[in-house]
Amino acid sequence: MDKLKNSGFYKLRFFIRPEEFESVLKRFEQKQAQFHLTNYAQTEHDLNQVYEAYQTFYYYFTTEEKRNEGLPFFVYSISVASDNESSGFFARNEGVYFPYYGQWAEDELPCILLSFPKGFQIDLEDEKGKYYIYEDIRDHKPLTYTFFDEITGAIKKMTKPLRFSAHDADAMKEQKPSVRISHGAIQDLSKSWIFNKYGLVTGGK
Repeated sequence: MDKLKNSGFYKLRFFIRPEEFESVLKRFEQKQAQFHLTNYAQTEHDLNQVYEAYQTFYYYFTTEEKRNEGLPFFVYSISVASDNESSGFFARNEGVYFPYYGQWAEDELPCILLSFPKGFQIDLEDEKGKYYIYEDIRDHKPLTYTFFDEITGAIKKMTKPLRFSAHDADAMKEQKPSVRISHGAIQDLSKSWIFNKYGLVTGGK
């Protein structure tokens, strides 16, 4: 049996304005989702705290002057219960690398990665001992998968692929990361300290 079948994650990377993120949180609220920090205590945050954490993350990158405080983190495990299903997503901040005159810039552009496992672990046993396989999560958690699809679909509707140009070794070169960004967020980023510092340009050339 192919153990790698159905391994990996469904993923969406995005960057949207806080008020747009709030509309996404409302969908989680309808499902009574719970947000937990990934610390040892698994501290639970209510939606207001999640919103504030996102706001802090967003404004760190979109202000015109870089703030002196350290890079804020946005990392949550999200548990969702639908009827008799319980499953979860994972959300964490990631950096988008870009070139700066022949090397990687020391700063990175921001995004949030929302992920959901493709596989559902089934524990089995045979004469050689215990082992497990991954079956398609859609067969075991169809409601949770549908909700993930709904959330990512809503984000895709308010975003488009992030495209910007950066100073490569000898010329401006268009960057095409697998990140989606809203119209408002790219406007905010284009005036930010990070775009100013590295001479980044939104869109293509």
